[in-house]
Amino acid sequence: MQIRFDDRVALVTGAAQGIGRAIAAALAQAGARVHLADLDADGVAASARALGASAHVADLGSPEAAKELVDTILAAEGRLDLLVNAAGGVRGQVGRPIEEISESDWRAVFAANVDAAFFLSQAAAPAMKQAGYGRIVNISSGAGLRPSLTGIQAYASAKHALVGLTRQLAWEFGPHGITVNSVAPGFVRSNPATERQWESYGPDGQKRLIEGIHTRRLGTPEDIAHASLFFLSEQAGWVTGQILSVDGGRS
Repeated sequence: MQIRFDDRVALVTGAAQGIGRAIAAALAQAGARVHLADLDADGVAASARALGASAHVADLGSPEAAKELVDTILAAEGRLDLLVNAAGGVRGQVGRPIEEISESDWRAVFAANVDAAFFLSQAAAPAMKQAGYGRIVNISSGAGLRPSLTGIQAYASAKHALVGLTRQLAWEFGPHGITVNSVAPGFVRSNPATERQWESYGPDGQKRLIEGIHTRRLGTPEDIAHASLFFLSEQAGWVTGQILSVDGGRS
């Protein structure tokens, strides 16, 4: 099966590093015209230069910012075919007892992991509906299917919410030729936050984690990119509302 995206226009968020960057690279290699978005101005610019893509610096936790980004891409390209919501993360937080969680901590994680995906999907919907075509992939997490290894209540809750959003939008957008799916990665050492988490387990904890994975290895950003490209492809036109665990069998 050959997957190509010639003449397709893609937007990938969280693309300054890690999983988002790997998905953007795979799309560019497969012929798509790719736009990258991230809060990290230097990182997203470097990724865009390396991939021959367009960079956008944006905090997408508000409807206004999401609409501005989509409108900018539509003005430049005349279309938006593929949307990958890969932005997210723990926003520097660590697992703590629920009594210690502030409202701002809770809302920051939801804004990064759920709000941006909702607002970007909302902003992209009119153009995709008019075209009668669209592919949306939300990068969720194993934490959206079970308790999170991070121990962060907001992160597990937000990723569960992203899974729910995926299924709801698949139902709503399906009649318009738009599919919505999610890839749920297992543990991937893809950015400084996951590196810190990995180090925090220590040698014994790292060994236990790997022994709990059928393939006895951690995932890579490219593992997640390969699964995402299938959902974005023409070949997945009758696949929607699905959550694919890409975790070496841990789930």
